[in-house]
Amino acid sequence: MSQFDRNYSYYRDLFKGVGFPYAFVDLDLFDENVRQIAKRAGNKTIRIASKSVRCKELLKRTLAADPIYQGLMCYTTLEAVWLSQEGFDDLLIGYPSWQDSQVQEACAEIAKGKTIIFMVDLPEHVKQLDKIAKQAGVVATICIDLDMSSDYPGLHFGVWRSAVRGKSDALKLWDTIKACPNVKLNGLMGYEAQIAGVGDNWPGKGAMNAVVKFLKGISVKEIAKRRGETVEALKAAGADMKLINGGGTGSLEWTIQEPWVTEVTVGSGLYNSGLFDNYTNFRHYPSAAYGVEIVRLPKPNLYTCHGGGYAASGAAGKDKLPVPYLPAGIKLLDQEGAGEVQTPIVYTGPEKLQLGDPIYLRHSKAGELCERFTALHLVSNGKIVGSTPTYRGEGQCFL
Repeated sequence: MSQFDRNYSYYRDLFKGVGFPYAFVDLDLFDENVRQIAKRAGNKTIRIASKSVRCKELLKRTLAADPIYQGLMCYTTLEAVWLSQEGFDDLLIGYPSWQDSQVQEACAEIAKGKTIIFMVDLPEHVKQLDKIAKQAGVVATICIDLDMSSDYPGLHFGVWRSAVRGKSDALKLWDTIKACPNVKLNGLMGYEAQIAGVGDNWPGKGAMNAVVKFLKGISVKEIAKRRGETVEALKAAGADMKLINGGGTGSLEWTIQEPWVTEVTVGSGLYNSGLFDNYTNFRHYPSAAYGVEIVRLPKPNLYTCHGGGYAASGAAGKDKLPVPYLPAGIKLLDQEGAGEVQTPIVYTGPEKLQLGDPIYLRHSKAGELCERFTALHLVSNGKIVGSTPTYRGEGQCFL
């Protein structure tokens, strides 16, 4: 058993007397994930995806751990404003900003000397930002979002994200940017969701895994070519391309091979949420989980817990349900899954489970766990060493 292995009794004994339900982060595992991800990033800097962490103190901890971690990718404009006011800087907003009042608040932070970068993929985005930045008396820095999905006959492999599909679209957008004096282009972002966000090692799904691996192999070459051509075309047209962002936890090994990429984005790998159990090219430690209480024993080997039904966003499916974690061997019932008020668990292992005992689950997606809890207990060396508020615990609810 390595220093990073965890069993049921480790957490059960540690959390005796703590009220249910509770969420926690094992700092020993979290810090090891930080180290492993830094190694995986090669010579690229890492921008932390705040959406996948949603805890101010853990964002700070990661940034302080290694100089390879620089800046945040925020998921809303108001989140970027709040984080700026809390002392963070170098904030790239991963999605377009439109509402006047929100952009005005971001411009007020820019006026104080903070770096907030807006995302655009339509001329309308550029013109809206230019108008508001002019009113605020600032120049807004912007980044072009390049669509990184792949299209095959009968299949759109990726997500519907940006209207900029390649260098031609990017150059047209650059023409609009040049005509707007209160915005300046800083670079390009391309998120390869079909590589970073799609597992290829699902148990019992050999045929599907083979197809996904095949499609990933084709897509990686195509999107690398698209990103490289777009960057070079914009540079040749006179654009300032300091920031070229790509990747995610699931695609680092491919993205870092592109010489034009200056930084990669990582977030989910820090907690290593449930979806990341099903990837071939890496393994990180499950550093975040939550405990729910056994309150019913309806039949032998069936333990009904109070609450626990924290499903993840995206297309509905079993992969969005929480992942049974500890004790090892627990399973959800197909008929009920995980419920808002009760979650039945099947268990036939050696642990003698009783009323009041915990069952541990992991959220399918990383940061969404924090929307269910106001605080995270912090664990290290077999002890609870503290507690820290989530965004929700600080009164923040951005989406």
